[in-house]
Amino acid sequence: MTFYDLLVFIHVLSAILGLGPGFVMISIVTKADTMTELRHAYVIRKRIHIFVMVGGTLLLITGLWMGMLNPYLFSQGWYVLSLALFLIALAFGPLILSPRSKPIKALLKEHKGDNIPEKYQTLAKKLFFYERIENIIFLIVIVLMVLKPF
Repeated sequence: MTFYDLLVFIHVLSAILGLGPGFVMISIVTKADTMTELRHAYVIRKRIHIFVMVGGTLLLITGLWMGMLNPYLFSQGWYVLSLALFLIALAFGPLILSPRSKPIKALLKEHKGDNIPEKYQTLAKKLFFYERIENIIFLIVIVLMVLKPF
């Protein structure tokens, strides 16, 4: 196994361990019926997010490293587009998702009672809309990486 093959191996494992769990983060919290369940779902979601962050970081590092070892990749449309889309999706976190998550976190901390307030539904709907867009971007990146269409 060459060093490049090792990078590819780590890259694929990072995609599975990092991106895979990210696709279920919405469904974990949408199944909650009470505030107790919702709070617990967000604790689970936070733990899963660690895998997503570590996997995403490894994906970026190994992807760029493979590009440095084989600079011809930077002339491949699928590689450049994948990298651009991946960076856009990563920017979603601090620029789009975090500002929409903060009011939800505050509501989970401050709300009294076990009923899920309507305000949560409104806030979550906005957050999940952007998370779904991010998931679609990641799916496009995966398809580009596998098919290498251009």
